[in-house]
Amino acid sequence: DTKKPILAAAGVRGIIRILSPASMSCIRNFIGHGNAINELKFHPKDPNILLSVSRDHALRVWNLKTEANIVIFGGVEGHRDEVLSADFDMSGEKIVSCGMDHSLKVWNFNTENIKEAVKASYQTNPNGSKITFATVNCHFPEFSTRDIHRNYVDCCRWFGDFIISKSCENSVICWKPGNLDANRNEKTTIEDESTIIQKLDAKDCDIWFIRFSMDSEEKCLALGNRTGKILVWDLDVEHPSDIRCSVLSNPKCVSTIRQTSMSRSGNTIIAVCDDATIWRWQKN
Repeated sequence: DTKKPILAAAGVRGIIRILSPASMSCIRNFIGHGNAINELKFHPKDPNILLSVSRDHALRVWNLKTEANIVIFGGVEGHRDEVLSADFDMSGEKIVSCGMDHSLKVWNFNTENIKEAVKASYQTNPNGSKITFATVNCHFPEFSTRDIHRNYVDCCRWFGDFIISKSCENSVICWKPGNLDANRNEKTTIEDESTIIQKLDAKDCDIWFIRFSMDSEEKCLALGNRTGKILVWDLDVEHPSDIRCSVLSNPKCVSTIRQTSMSRSGNTIIAVCDDATIWRWQKN
């Protein structure tokens, strides 16, 4: 309501903390996950909605305004090990998740049940106090596959109707659930096939928990490696075979780059390393 920015942080204790950079304080805590939290994602259209994924094999969606836990994704057909990464698509209607069970799953965040739950999560009592809220449990993903990677899948992002994901196999893979001609809104089953569109070679990315990032328009992808270099691919091409990789390096940056973050325009890349250094790269 204040229109001021907020920061969400979480880690090994499984507690999500909402921080206000303006007041330099923690304004909310969210407790629900039974183990460490591996990634957080804000909804692309509603900044009050936050997605979290955890070592407890589940994904949770929260309403930061009312502190309601809207939905839990997991259970019967959910992940069988740690969930390492997840992402909303640009419309905020689908979620892709991946984990240590080698699988990638697509969840529907736009069902009537969930839409009603999101709406209900904003309701409060007349005096402003919180109401009792029944969390939705979603046990069945819309799509699931273990055919893309043969090891831990530690990062996944939507790329239009496609998905980009990586494991510790020296590559980043762009793929699509179902066959190439299938409409993304068609009903799929757990046994549906997937189609690999393009495989990008990524040298020295053979250890797990190295994350890539993209700009807001999905034109560039940046990925660090274990030798301190950043691989940058230009995705704004006519054909996947035209994608080219550039390498950013500095003689003093030799430690594993665990995560990169690109600015919305793609002109700035922030990289964090195992030796506790933070590097900033600026496009000329």
